[in-house]
Amino acid sequence: MGYDIERFVGYVNEGLLCSICRDVLEDPLQAPCEHAFCTACIHGWLVHHSNCPEDRQLIDVSLLRPLYRYMKNDLNRLQLHCRNREYGCEMVCSLESIDRHERECEYSQIPCSNAGCSVQIERRNLDGHLAVCEFRSRECPNGCGYTILSAEDTQHNCVAELRTELELLRSEMICRVEEAKHEMESRLDSQRRHMVQKESILQNEIEELKSQMSRMMSDVRSLMAAERQHRQELEQAELEKREL
Repeated sequence: MGYDIERFVGYVNEGLLCSICRDVLEDPLQAPCEHAFCTACIHGWLVHHSNCPEDRQLIDVSLLRPLYRYMKNDLNRLQLHCRNREYGCEMVCSLESIDRHERECEYSQIPCSNAGCSVQIERRNLDGHLAVCEFRSRECPNGCGYTILSAEDTQHNCVAELRTELELLRSEMICRVEEAKHEMESRLDSQRRHMVQKESILQNEIEELKSQMSRMMSDVRSLMAAERQHRQELEQAELEKREL
């Protein structure tokens, strides 16, 4: 939809009106046949049609182009009233700068920033409303440190609030202790499994060393027996030699 033509000061050229909504062009696009439309209007039209609403020539979204520069300049120079005119704003500015003005306009209706408050109020009166809003928050005057809503003043009990917070902290601490306990048990189990595995490996290595040592002792005994046999043979040979 375009800008309401009733907001504009002075004459508005027919070529600057949307061919669909007949208001002043907003975010305009132009068809090859040179008819201009608001972007939202022509996109909505082409959902159900495939031609220009003015001369019925075939058009497609891909054929739409930005407005000619001279037409865009003429459009931007148009003067119009702020949309908050009904609330008291008397500002008249160019179409090019109207959005910037309306974002900052003191007469704009904006929501209260307090959670839970549904009031819409003029920007210029917001500070005054926040000072008396029943949903405004402040720190407890009794020193408990809690932030309370004005609507809860009569129900606020410092002792009860602090007791509740203490219980929450206690529950949280218990949960953290349990988590730490489970984590430590998990680590101990992991280390225990690792130690058992290492012990098994070492035991196997010890058994292997014992087996090797047993084989070596057997070899030594065999060598010693062979040496004794060899010595006896030498002695026998020496005796035979002397006899000869």
